Amino acid sequence: MEAIMQKFFSSRKLVIVIVCLIISFGLMTVSVAIRNKRSTPPLIQQFGNDIVGFADRVVAVPMNGIQHGFVSTKNLLNTYQENQRLKSKVDQLAQTQVKDQTLERENKQLKRQLNVGNTLTGYQKINAAVITRTPSSWASQVIINKGQAAGIKKDMPVIAGPGLIGTIAEVNKTNSKVVLVSNTAENSNRFAIQIVGSDSKVVNGIITSYDSQANRIVMGNITSKAKLTKGDRVSTSGLGGVIPKGIYVGTVAKIAEDDYGLAKKVYIKPAANLNDIEVVSVAVRD
Repeated sequence: MEAIMQKFFSSRKLVIVIVCLIISFGLMTVSVAIRNKRSTPPLIQQFGNDIVGFADRVVAVPMNGIQHGFVSTKNLLNTYQENQRLKSKVDQLAQTQVKDQTLERENKQLKRQLNVGNTLTGYQKINAAVITRTPSSWASQVIINKGQAAGIKKDMPVIAGPGLIGTIAEVNKTNSKVVLVSNTAENSNRFAIQIVGSDSKVVNGIITSYDSQANRIVMGNITSKAKLTKGDRVSTSGLGGVIPKGIYVGTVAKIAEDDYGLAKKVYIKPAANLNDIEVVSVAVRD
């Protein structure tokens, strides 16, 4: 044992290390004790703290600058990318607007062409305004401001909007009387019409009456076996020799049997609004 102790103390380096540790711990203990008793740290500690704080500032300033530079660069890149996306969307929006304008113009042209094709194909028109429509004859006739001087003749068809509303019954020099399809009088507006069924078969007939309660034109005495469905288009057939062929009348609203069950009756929804007639066109053969 004594040999071990002698060998331990014979090592000078070890002894010096141990002494230094003891002195360090002593100094630390004294420093803590003094610090607890004084409001300010010792002069040596203040000097050390100042040196450490200065070193921190020297290191922190460039590091903060580098960090802010990275953040600014990242924000700049994000802004650039967002700007590119917004530019792309603006270009797409401009293209969409141009396309919409083109489609809108084309749609208007097709609508005008469709209306002309449904009403006055192969015919010219004379435009006129309604000047008289009395409450007592509201559903039967109107007076328009065109007559013989404008080339109007009796039995010419009259159109308002997309569809047929009646025929010319009387012609004066400067005005004419129009008998409406809603006229319930006997033998009034009994012109020939036709329906093209879903099987492409044509059903011909005449207007026999008008249902004022349902606001429907009635096509009666139909014995054809052709299949008719709701929505089929109805137009003039030209078979009567008075009304030209191909003028749009309306669409099939309902199909029913007559009172005897021997034939069918077709209820037609007029294409024109018979309660709102202000401007009309009279169809004239080319």
